[in-house]
Amino acid sequence: MKKGVWLGIGAYAIWGLFPIYWHWLQQVPALQILAHRIVWSFVLLAVVMTIGRRWRTFRTEALKPRLLRTYFIAALLLSANWLIYVWAVNAGYVVESSLGYFINPLLSVLMGVIILHERLRRMQWAAVGLAAVGVAYLALVYGSLPWIALSLALSFGLYGLVTKQAPLNALHGLTLETAILFGPMLLYLIVADVQGQGVFLHTDSTATLLMIGAGPVTVIPLLMFASAVRSVTLSMIGILQYITPTLQFLIGLFIFKEPFTPMQLVGFGLVWLAVIIFTSESLWARRQAAQIAKRVQLLGEE
Repeated sequence: MKKGVWLGIGAYAIWGLFPIYWHWLQQVPALQILAHRIVWSFVLLAVVMTIGRRWRTFRTEALKPRLLRTYFIAALLLSANWLIYVWAVNAGYVVESSLGYFINPLLSVLMGVIILHERLRRMQWAAVGLAAVGVAYLALVYGSLPWIALSLALSFGLYGLVTKQAPLNALHGLTLETAILFGPMLLYLIVADVQGQGVFLHTDSTATLLMIGAGPVTVIPLLMFASAVRSVTLSMIGILQYITPTLQFLIGLFIFKEPFTPMQLVGFGLVWLAVIIFTSESLWARRQAAQIAKRVQLLGEE
């Protein structure tokens, strides 16, 4: 359990520090960063798959038309999320990006209700409603919807919805997603280089190493997370996931010195309160369910 918790903390902390990493690549166009992230992620995953001798199992499980369609959609959603996030970080919207990942769990629950016909308890509805009020208030403050936050939350929420219904494990799933995009992204980088727009190997060595490093910094936390979820309760994962947007928010505020007005604080505060209500209610509901199950088991033993 302790190892799983630390792996979960490590994964969410790495994701929380991503704004610093992508900011170091500020001179690189966001689309090229995305392309390098996908290309080098696939290269690393291919090495892991080869060392673990998993290709045969992968081909048996993954190379099915219906599964390929599902993961093609997942790959597009994930790449859209990555592209928006990298662009937002380097355009100075780290704080608003963090809002997207605070909203994401609540939006995922709402999509579960609309698409999967799941039911919400009263306090969960209250939390979703409060978050909606917070987003509406921020829209009034900004003069428009906080589209970066909503785009990040929606793309990642839909990605989770698609992959939830797919049978592959995290390693095989991410390998297939990056494999689907590997060819187009590599071709894009080659064309950009031929046209004189490529940055790779045409800038300082630090930027080149950071572009290659986009693969490991993508894959490592995902593998850590996949290992953590096998030994950590869902309630613990539910709490740990807020490490990421909290770190992103603090980085945007204190390191990148992004503006944060009292009016924004009100909107963010409503969303944070919604998160607290939702998380607390979920923990209470799981505890109650566990106690009822234990009582039923004791009655069955008598």
